Amino acid sequence: MWEGLGLQVFLVSLGAVLCSAAASSAPLERGHRRHLSLHRHRERAGKEGQVLHRSKRGWVWNQFFVIEEYTGPDPVLVGRLHSDVDAGDGSCRYILSGEGAGTIFVIDDKTGNIHATKTLDREEQAQYTLTAQAVDRDTNKPLEPPSEFIVKVQDINDNPPEFLHGPYYARVPEMSNVGTSVMQVTATDADDPTYGNSARLVYSILQGQPYFSVESQTGIIRTALPNMDREARQEYDVVIQAKDMGGHMGGLAPSPDKVPGEEVGRLKAKDPDLAENGLVSYRFVDGDGMTVFEITTDTDTREGVIKLRKPVDYETKKAYTLRVEASNTHVDPRFIAWGPYKDTATVKVTVEDADEPPAFIATSYNFEVEENAPNGTVVGRVHAKDTDGAGNPVRYMIPRYTDVEQFFSVGPEDGIIRTTRPLDRETQPWHNISVSATEIGGHHQDTKVRVNIKVKDVNDNAPEFATHYEVLVCENVSPGKLIGTVSAVDKDEIGHRQYFHFSIAPEAVNNQNFSLKDNRDSTASIYVTRRGFSRMTQDVYFLPIEINDNGVPPMSSTSTLTIRVCSCDSKDTILSCNVEPYILPAGLSTGALIAILACIVILLAIVVLFVALRRQKKEPLIVFEEEDIRENIITYDDEGGGEEDTEAFDIATLQNPDGANGFLPRKDIKPEFQYPMRPGGRPVANSVDVDDFIKTRITDADNDPTAPPYDSIQIYGYEGRGSIAGSLSSLESVTTDSDLDYDYLQSWGPRFKKLADLYGTKDSADDNS
Repeated sequence: MWEGLGLQVFLVSLGAVLCSAAASSAPLERGHRRHLSLHRHRERAGKEGQVLHRSKRGWVWNQFFVIEEYTGPDPVLVGRLHSDVDAGDGSCRYILSGEGAGTIFVIDDKTGNIHATKTLDREEQAQYTLTAQAVDRDTNKPLEPPSEFIVKVQDINDNPPEFLHGPYYARVPEMSNVGTSVMQVTATDADDPTYGNSARLVYSILQGQPYFSVESQTGIIRTALPNMDREARQEYDVVIQAKDMGGHMGGLAPSPDKVPGEEVGRLKAKDPDLAENGLVSYRFVDGDGMTVFEITTDTDTREGVIKLRKPVDYETKKAYTLRVEASNTHVDPRFIAWGPYKDTATVKVTVEDADEPPAFIATSYNFEVEENAPNGTVVGRVHAKDTDGAGNPVRYMIPRYTDVEQFFSVGPEDGIIRTTRPLDRETQPWHNISVSATEIGGHHQDTKVRVNIKVKDVNDNAPEFATHYEVLVCENVSPGKLIGTVSAVDKDEIGHRQYFHFSIAPEAVNNQNFSLKDNRDSTASIYVTRRGFSRMTQDVYFLPIEINDNGVPPMSSTSTLTIRVCSCDSKDTILSCNVEPYILPAGLSTGALIAILACIVILLAIVVLFVALRRQKKEPLIVFEEEDIRENIITYDDEGGGEEDTEAFDIATLQNPDGANGFLPRKDIKPEFQYPMRPGGRPVANSVDVDDFIKTRITDADNDPTAPPYDSIQIYGYEGRGSIAGSLSSLESVTTDSDLDYDYLQSWGPRFKKLADLYGTKDSADDNS
């Protein structure tokens, strides 16, 4: 029995613990949530030296990358830090440290938003390591351990491939077979090779066909024609192009134009002399290209090498004329009169039209568009033109990586930018995109321009309380007392001389408790209008306040001010508000609901187990007729009336005294009150009305729900009558043992022989003595 009882107590205790845990997991009133969160932190922090088993980080990271080469007017949002200890009441302050903190990256210490204030170049630095920490704004104590994170600079295709070791010179035997390897050229790209195709290079031949070819992936140059004769042509100029983006549209390639220092051409003056007498030097003596070109002498071949001194532009000047003089370096004085030992020639340099990418008219564009504008609203127009002589048409597009969510589209032929869906200034006030212009035909070279689009504000957000306001007022407050001040915020832009107007909502304008004064500075003061409040009558008041802005169109909303009645001392110091027992959460979280349901299930399981244990014991809850109550201990404080007493009281009455009335008393329930006895004194001892007395007691027992079998004690305050042996009780005897005479025991028969022998022997012994 005790084992079953112990198990039941354990199960009930377990259910109580789970229920209390479920109740504690329910949402707390807002005013207490931060306190509990900080308390848990202090408790964790105070247990130094213990192993803290924490499975969840307190930080939430949303995004940590920024596109390089951002040139917008406003800092770009990199990401947002948020700690689970931040209750949103401004008590948590965020601190940022590490590479670029405070210079490149700044953080809003209230919201945790990180912005990049400068243009970043991935090729200069690909990532930044920063450390974030949340501290208490008042005490500056850490609320969470510092957390390290990385901001990566996302690559864009802003670097063309470069040949670092050009120009290249190579030799190949004449009459070589087709496909003979001449040399391999290699270009490099500073863009990220692991991100997209920005650094995936493809080689092609622009000049040198049909004599040579190049492998697109390796850059190996090979011969393309058989039987190439040196005597017919001994030199070839081959131009190789390396293009990124896998060679697709939008890929960048180095300009094939000649750069300063590159060779333009060669010329040679013949001199039949030998050795030093045949050495020749070259110089420009006239022409319109003397500042654009320069000439040197190749000592091995005795050729004049013309090189480019500064870049040329086909659209500016298409040809240059130079007069070159060749003269002997050493002249024998004996033969000076035979001179002159020099000659001149005219050289014409033609500038070829290179395939250049289109050029935008402006270096960047800035447009504005109103938020919530319908789809297809014109934002602005960009314009680019082909600078080549061919004047090919230009096609426009927006690179997707600059407009990931595709808010805008551009006309491929006219360059007109339009919206694709309504914009929200409160979500993103600026959009910084790029527009690419590609020449149709040629080598599909393109150029990009930055387009900065500002979203103009529209008054589409109603003002609301700056925070959740809860005002405390004393029960003994006096009329006219200022009890609080409220302010409002608006997600829209606040114009010059614009403020919010406050008033009590129409449904509460007739209240007799509180009044409001608009301070005309976007704040309002709350006053008490009557004397005295009682927490017992009403402890919380809700005052609806209407807030209006004066925008176009005007917007308004209603916010509710909570006013709590508190107990205060004579100096208006708040003692207690007793809000805890009265506060009910507005809603239960999913975790709290699950915990409560689990608690209910466990309690049901405990009840089922309890019933099963009772059935195993096979102990009925109700006393039935077959149970003999005589198994219980009956205690009598006095004697009965002898043999005749069995006729006066039936033992069956004790077994089921209420059976005749259909009432079955519960054996397992202890009575909590006793029914009073019927009025009238009970018969005294030796009363002759024993039958009446017993009937009276039987009637009392029949009508008493607390009667046996719960309590089987019966008290008889009398002795029977008519017994041959008389009374066996010595309670009322006034004699002592020495006065007793036991001779009569001899006449009682065989049943009392043993007793007669005992006492008779004693008496005999006494007599002999």
